Amino acid sequence: MQKQKTFGPQELRWWRAVARLSLLDLRWRVGLQIGVDAACLVLGLSAAYLARFGQPPVADAGFWVIAVLAACLLYVTGTALHLYLGRYRFGGFDEVLALTCSVGLATLGIVVVDAGISRPGPLPVGVLPLAGAVGLVAMFGIRYLWRLAEKRGRRSQRPDTEPIIVFGAGDGADRVLASMLHTPDSPYRPVALLDDDPRTWNLALSGVRVRGGREDIATVASQTGARTLLVAIPSADATLLREITEVAEEAGLTVKVLPRVVDLIDGRVDVRDIRDLDLTDLLGRCQIQTDVSSVAGYLTGKRILVTGAGGSIGSELCRQIHRHQPEKMIMLDRDESALRAVQLSIHGQAIADDEAVVLCDIRDVEAVDALFDRHRPQVVFHAAALKHLPLLERFPGESIKTNVWGTLAILDAAVAVGVERFVNISTDKAANPTSALGYSKRITERLTAHVGQRARGVFVSVRFGNVLGSQGSVLRIFASQLAAGGPLTVTHPDVTRYFMTVEEAVELVIQAGALGGNGDVLVLEMGQPVRIADVAKRLAARAARPVEVIYTGLSAGEKLHEELFDDNEHDIRRHHPLISYVSAPPVERRHILDLDPWGQPESARTALRQLARCEDLGVQPRLEAEIPVQPRPGQTPTAVAHEQ
Repeated sequence: MQKQKTFGPQELRWWRAVARLSLLDLRWRVGLQIGVDAACLVLGLSAAYLARFGQPPVADAGFWVIAVLAACLLYVTGTALHLYLGRYRFGGFDEVLALTCSVGLATLGIVVVDAGISRPGPLPVGVLPLAGAVGLVAMFGIRYLWRLAEKRGRRSQRPDTEPIIVFGAGDGADRVLASMLHTPDSPYRPVALLDDDPRTWNLALSGVRVRGGREDIATVASQTGARTLLVAIPSADATLLREITEVAEEAGLTVKVLPRVVDLIDGRVDVRDIRDLDLTDLLGRCQIQTDVSSVAGYLTGKRILVTGAGGSIGSELCRQIHRHQPEKMIMLDRDESALRAVQLSIHGQAIADDEAVVLCDIRDVEAVDALFDRHRPQVVFHAAALKHLPLLERFPGESIKTNVWGTLAILDAAVAVGVERFVNISTDKAANPTSALGYSKRITERLTAHVGQRARGVFVSVRFGNVLGSQGSVLRIFASQLAAGGPLTVTHPDVTRYFMTVEEAVELVIQAGALGGNGDVLVLEMGQPVRIADVAKRLAARAARPVEVIYTGLSAGEKLHEELFDDNEHDIRRHHPLISYVSAPPVERRHILDLDPWGQPESARTALRQLARCEDLGVQPRLEAEIPVQPRPGQTPTAVAHEQ
């Protein structure tokens, strides 16, 4: 427990002195405010008197009695409404509302008093509401001039602030401009607004004028001396950011951005939210708006198993699943360091005897069976896989052992304990596959569909492209090459890839788990593909020293352009605008067991290709009940007898 801080006698005297000065300052300001408002109300009465009688009320004693009474009533009503007690910010909207009520009540009091005086009174009763309205307008005007002078004072009080151009003239720009001008220690001074919408070109926000569109970036930068451009559009997608960044960098400007809409707290933008533009923004700022909570009820109170929990997808799955309060979440991986890291990220500490953290290889059939039998999960997310394309081309047998047979082991164990929902994580390389990785992942889609036809639960696969920042991703490779001084290696000048942030991918995976039907392959929306050469050039341009970009040629099995759909698949979106539904032809278990991972690499690759491309469909399929149970790799005869 934190010890409470105590103050000595000298410190207490100092704080009391500060408090007395603050109280005196408050009283001075409140007194000035009362005086200004009373003068405005008297001004309104004088204007009404002049309009009615054609002469100023200098010598009219009755008028001055009414004026003094009006000032007193204003003080009483304003105090009752906390207007003169320091509750409201001078010139703020809350104060304006209280001021309007106070003047209205004071005017009503004057009308009552004036009507009770024997006729003729100092002022006709019908003129008094006009006097109150004129006085209120004067009060508003003084507050507006005060706020305007205060705002201009803030803009000019710190000449050391950095001039900045703001792109976007919407709500995001309005809020960030207000934050820049009202934050005393703001490092930025807005000097111009830009927007592509011609309808905004006569607009001024907080005194900052819109001076054109993106084609005027270089001109405005030269005129204002700005060296930074802020894209104040929280909903900007990756395409817009790339286009604006290209123009801005050509003009010698550094680009900064605001957080995404979903990352803002209560939708509020603060000057401290401004950050540097990074490559994630340029590649994957897809702004996918998802409502996971509306469909993630199937996770709450359930026993959930995540394989490959230490990987990029698996670890983010664990973090997001944990938010939905499952009964138990079992995290499985063969990498002990990765398991410890994801445990720390969720619980803030590494618990050595945590039964939910399981060190296991999915190739170990007996260990997998024992794990499922012990925890009996109700929902399984299968993210464990080998995914390094060039290495799997050299060693295709390893993709059989882990990606194919490992998935078979997880599926069999899931069926044995009656799993309610099974989600197999696939990849875009499974569409029209050309590599051992793509073949093996396509086979897992077919295998999951086959089990889904016969099991009680729902078995689906989810397919998407590259995940930004994941292990082995191009961004990590480029970062390592830059740290080593270059060069950056790209396989081909025209090679393109789909990208998505890991958070967005996992949100859609969780939703797909709720929306998919048996045998479905759900394809996540990936936006537009990105040229890898453009990414490399942009990184090289930002490097502190010159870095060369070289082209190495496509690797064996690598595509120039990845695809999300097979040739015979169609983009059908049944329930969610960002999730497409396709079907995978089921593959029988015996074809999986016929694969030989220990033979020649070319033979293993050929067998994978034939199975992935449905070249085995010439064999008449049999019902699962007709197929005798065959031993899986590593399965003991006792386990086989138990299944039979």
